[in-house]
Amino acid sequence: MFPGTQRAEGETDEYLLHVTRCGIVALAGRPNAGKSTLLNRLVGEPLAIVSPKPQTTRVPVRGLVTDDTTQLIFVDPAGLMDPAYPLQKGMRRAALEAVHDADVVVHVHPLPEGPAPPLEELLGRRPATVILAYTKADVVPAERRPSLPDGSHVVSAVTGEGVSTLLSALRALIPEGPFLSDADDIGTQPQRFFVAEFVREAVFDALEEELPYSVAVEIDEFREAEDPVYIRAVLAVERDSQKGIVLGKGGRTIRAIGTAARERIAAFLGCRVYLDLWVTVWPRWRRDPAVLARLGLPLSPEHER
Repeated sequence: MFPGTQRAEGETDEYLLHVTRCGIVALAGRPNAGKSTLLNRLVGEPLAIVSPKPQTTRVPVRGLVTDDTTQLIFVDPAGLMDPAYPLQKGMRRAALEAVHDADVVVHVHPLPEGPAPPLEELLGRRPATVILAYTKADVVPAERRPSLPDGSHVVSAVTGEGVSTLLSALRALIPEGPFLSDADDIGTQPQRFFVAEFVREAVFDALEEELPYSVAVEIDEFREAEDPVYIRAVLAVERDSQKGIVLGKGGRTIRAIGTAARERIAAFLGCRVYLDLWVTVWPRWRRDPAVLARLGLPLSPEHER
């Protein structure tokens, strides 16, 4: 029987075998804590953008881990920070909503930077059920690891250390209930969402310094019935001078972005892909409430004033 489950009178072992659990697990932490890398390891697929540059996640990414009796719906939101402008305010709002809607929160913190601060310092309040997971364990030898609070998990998304133990702990904490998605699904968001994210990941890899943060990606057309699948994506920057940098001399940079993104998208979709990239200018889009809402990051009314 699962923890907290009581056998009703006349209940059989056959019935108990069909009890399922399903719950939302939010990964919460500061920027660059390793949440997206951990999500990818947990799900077994590279769903979330991974980059040495911090704060690459904008809209929360959702991935699924399902076995015979449990379904974990992982949510990887933006890192929790003090926002400086409307885009970051929308990211923080979406992150807080994801955490507050979760059945369990995994407080993710890098082991080399331990101990972790209290989660309420990042959230404003403490969720009901929290597990502390120290990431990046592969860079700290066992003999140099600090003493950690009871119940903490030490994990490495690179080597897989501690991941199965963390999954077991989470399965025991989520509530009973039916699965919310098909058992074979790995994510809950549409293909267009992940395609745009893979293009954005290629942008972060190809461009230097602050420019990637000024690039938005929107899928303008997606023809699944064609072979190869035709995808037209718009890369939006804030100024004309940025447009030239994204294109590169003789179109060199945009071709590199397209090549890298196309390989990721083709592997994800399992088919051939024709990726058509266009670069345009959306002036000050990171401060435009209408654009942010279209990208999935609506502002709260007080932020729109």
